[in-house]
Amino acid sequence: MIVSAKGRAACESPDYVRTSTAAAMTMGFTPGRFYRDARLYCVNLLLTYEEGCSARCAYCGLSEGRLIPGHGEDQSFIRVDWPTVPLDEVVRRLGGEQSSHVERVCVSMITNLRARDDTLDIVERLKPAAERISVLITPTIVDEGWLRELKRSGADMVGIAVDAATPELFDKLRGSGVGGPHDWGKYWATLAEAVTVFGRMNASIHLIVGVGETEREMVDTITKAHGMGARVHLFSFFPEEKSLMEDHPQPPMGQYRRIQLARYLIEHDLAESRAMAFDGDGRITGFGVHGEKLESIIDLGLPFMTSGCPGRTMENACNRPFANDTPAQAEMGLMRNFPFQPNQGDIRRVKAQLG
Repeated sequence: MIVSAKGRAACESPDYVRTSTAAAMTMGFTPGRFYRDARLYCVNLLLTYEEGCSARCAYCGLSEGRLIPGHGEDQSFIRVDWPTVPLDEVVRRLGGEQSSHVERVCVSMITNLRARDDTLDIVERLKPAAERISVLITPTIVDEGWLRELKRSGADMVGIAVDAATPELFDKLRGSGVGGPHDWGKYWATLAEAVTVFGRMNASIHLIVGVGETEREMVDTITKAHGMGARVHLFSFFPEEKSLMEDHPQPPMGQYRRIQLARYLIEHDLAESRAMAFDGDGRITGFGVHGEKLESIIDLGLPFMTSGCPGRTMENACNRPFANDTPAQAEMGLMRNFPFQPNQGDIRRVKAQLG
């Protein structure tokens, strides 16, 4: 059962949630087939309200300042549609055979004060059907006490979408630069609290490559998060229609590949950022690992897979198929986050793209 925009006022959280197209396909709400038979191992859910999100992030499909005529609050997000579905039906389907391979559920808040209590309610209701639950939290509207309530409700991991790699970019794209409510210091303070409450490597940040930072700045921010005991999940910028950044280009493949490799090396303690080399433009020219060792790491393909929260058997259960590119781009060899183990042909292309 998918709810259309008509009569939308009654279809709000906590009784209703939006779910990604990939998750809707996985749970049988929407027909479809993934390119190269990829499978989704983490069901992504998003809180939804008639008044929407009060943030104004320049690149986001949910921004208060972005509205596609005729779509209202049913507008796309991260490139695809997010249909509205009843939470009770999600719980039922998660317990069914079709979703038996799913290893994690991720609940995403939006910047809306109602989301604080509703997120706790949703996590409690999901718990009987989901062994592992992550929550992408909004630091602007929560505190450490709320984080402890979230853990008691059943969440085992939290994520924070820092997105921008520098305080200047964060303020420009999410704070005063767009009249938004978010603050760089608050986000990092909340990350520290999340690590305290949930434990090391049970908190994470999202970073978007290609919104104006240098590769060196991105590496520095990855290093900062790792030093705090947090994971780093990478996204490649993709322009959202009608957002303030709809004309901003995607980052070059080489830039994204180098950051993917650097993140993997740092997060797995295979190299330190201080051992990496950069040119005058902040571009990575050395990874602090050389020769056959670096070659063997690249050949694994793991650095170029989607970075996400782990599941029961998988390091990256949250594999978000094609959230950063279109299937057409993937067909052209431009898949940015592999939702499956890259094959030898994929690795050859990755090596060429690394530059």
